[in-house]
Amino acid sequence: MKVDYKTVIALSHERCRKLGVREDLVFSSRILDQAELQKKFTESRDMILTASPYMEQLINFTRGHNFFALLTDGEGCILNAIGDEKILSEAFDLKMVPGAYMNEESIGTNAMAIVVKTGEPVQLSGKDHFIKAYHRWTCSGAPIKDNHGNLIGVLDLTGYTDKVHPHTLGMVIAASNAIEEMIKVKEFNRLQNMTNRHIKTIFNSMSVAIMTSDTDGNVKIYNKKALELFGNMNLQLKTGSMKGLIEEWEDIKGDLCSAENISREVNIIALRNRFPCCMSANPIYNPQDDSIEIVYVFEATKSNKKNNGHLAYYTFDKIIGEEENFLKTVQYAKKIANSKSTILITGESGTGKEVFAQSIHNFSRRAGGPFVALNCGAIPNQLIESELFGYEEGAYTGAKKGGNLGKFELAHSGTIMLDEIGEMPLDMQTKLLRVLEEGVITRIGSQKLIPVDVRIIAASNKDLKMEVELGRFRKDLFYRLNVLPLYLPPLRERKSDIMLLIRYFMKNISDLLNKKEIEIPEAFLNKMRNYNWPGNIRELENVVELIINTESLPPGYFGQEAAMQIPLNRDCLEINYIEKEHLITVLNKYNGNISQSALALGIRRNTLYSKIKKYEIRV
Repeated sequence: MKVDYKTVIALSHERCRKLGVREDLVFSSRILDQAELQKKFTESRDMILTASPYMEQLINFTRGHNFFALLTDGEGCILNAIGDEKILSEAFDLKMVPGAYMNEESIGTNAMAIVVKTGEPVQLSGKDHFIKAYHRWTCSGAPIKDNHGNLIGVLDLTGYTDKVHPHTLGMVIAASNAIEEMIKVKEFNRLQNMTNRHIKTIFNSMSVAIMTSDTDGNVKIYNKKALELFGNMNLQLKTGSMKGLIEEWEDIKGDLCSAENISREVNIIALRNRFPCCMSANPIYNPQDDSIEIVYVFEATKSNKKNNGHLAYYTFDKIIGEEENFLKTVQYAKKIANSKSTILITGESGTGKEVFAQSIHNFSRRAGGPFVALNCGAIPNQLIESELFGYEEGAYTGAKKGGNLGKFELAHSGTIMLDEIGEMPLDMQTKLLRVLEEGVITRIGSQKLIPVDVRIIAASNKDLKMEVELGRFRKDLFYRLNVLPLYLPPLRERKSDIMLLIRYFMKNISDLLNKKEIEIPEAFLNKMRNYNWPGNIRELENVVELIINTESLPPGYFGQEAAMQIPLNRDCLEINYIEKEHLITVLNKYNGNISQSALALGIRRNTLYSKIKKYEIRV
């Protein structure tokens, strides 16, 4: 339907008279101060950035004919102004600047005011404007609406009256429509990203391992539980095939071509560990490209469920180190993994004793059985016997109905790790020695002998020989435990591995925390390489996590007195840092005005917009 612009303009003039707007008005009666304007910029940031390239196109198309483009919000507040310098200067003289309101109440009839009032595009020229100061101009305005049809902005193109042409309004309408479509696309992408993050969070929070592949077995996606199940071999999963993960893959592959779904027990290949697992596989047909994707769900078998989840996840492939003596230690640990003899792992706190114990278990023939760990130093003396050997119902006040299995029974057919064995009370050492010699345990409150088939790995950060001499550890137990001694060197004795460990922890922790990896400056790395690391690998891991979270270290680390800020931008991106800081300084000086800032910098406006986007500067 054709719009009767004369009637629209006449009605606007009538409203202006009723509002008491004076025809000799020069400046808008409402102009925001800088604090209020910055708030407006923040609220409308997405629209400003979306509209900017289209405003540039309008001005480039009309360049040399004295036009300027304005962008306002849905209330008529100017957010951006660009154009040919001569006419733009005249507009600035009339305070048509960001923060000035162009609605009828503030400056009378103009294209932006009518669009704000009616939500429809309009073109005005000369005396169509209510105030005399605007009679020299022709202006074409069009609405910008959100996905729900609400007015969120107005795009205006203004020039001198001798340049009036109906096609000008058509250009502005086309540009505003393009801005609306781009806003819709960005909103769709934002919601899509939010949905994807939501799905990813749920996907990674599930208690079962989930994977997908094509019909050839090429792995597509997987959740965190799958990483744990297959030994956290991230790279292998990304580039891997189901053939290398499931022993029975070839049989499954054939069945999937002729069945809707499969549910069976399979043998999982987790690096050097194999164990049974319940798997269900469901093919999904995609009609768009005629492809089939297979979704797999893995759960522990009943035998593993009986182990109450006592599984070992670490394998030798996850032990990080290239130092010569350390590699010999790893090879020795592999060599003794299949022996039935007891292992005693010694080394300072934080050197990875449980990592080695789990890896030994997974490298042994007992890999399909449970791995049970108990920290002897963390259990009160009066409870350690019941923890190790269990108790019968009614054995003592507060005993659980039906009794309770001890750690040795839970570890039957598998491995038990007795960490901090040096903290075990002497009376319990005697009872443990009996288990080692006879292979049987007795629950508290019972006389029944229960045979247990358990491989014992003990660990201690104490010098147990010294503890024996001091009378705090039984000599006979020490020699029964120390059949296969395994000493883990402190980090200060394998400093060549520090950089390797830093890179490993940086990648894995940043992935886990969903944060960017921090590029640590060389001077900072030198401090880390030369530090003695009294807490060993555990301390190094904690420091890397601290750096990822704060890009700094608190006072006291590496001997410094004050907190250490990692100069990421200055040292690693010096030129970009300086340019970004200079841009921010200039933009602040001109209150975020793009035209004035670009002029002061000696660059084009579109170049300035590109740099603002590159450095993620908020204007």
